[in-house]
Amino acid sequence: MKLSTKGEYASRAMLELSARYGQGPVPIRVISIAQAIPRQFLEQILLSLRRAGQVKSKKGPNGGYYLSRAPETITVAEVIRVMDGPLAPINCVSVLEHETCPLEETCGLRCLWKEVRDMVAKHLEQTTFADVLARQQAINQKKMMEKKR
Repeated sequence: MKLSTKGEYASRAMLELSARYGQGPVPIRVISIAQAIPRQFLEQILLSLRRAGQVKSKKGPNGGYYLSRAPETITVAEVIRVMDGPLAPINCVSVLEHETCPLEETCGLRCLWKEVRDMVAKHLEQTTFADVLARQQAINQKKMMEKKR
């Protein structure tokens, strides 16, 4: 799995929307500034996330984007798959985009890549944006405590 810039920015946008969950629609410019994502690129990303059902939008002066579900129910794996496709490092071990290989039945490397796919997928499927937000808040709190010393 290689995380593209699109996947990274989508994750950061979802993290920002998670931090603002329940506060109403968040304007694109606010997400863009808070997460240092170029606005035009962010518009494309949010459109993809909306089409996939991860976010919803509201038009108008008080419009913007908001999560379609609580951050506790949206996994990082869901967002990465929307933006970057399968989590498998090579296609012969992909569940969604499997490509047959002539060495598939006897390849030791295939076993390794399948294990890697399974570990990455399991971790990303078990990690929600609420989990990531909690980690971020803990890091920020620790930094604030260090500054006070």
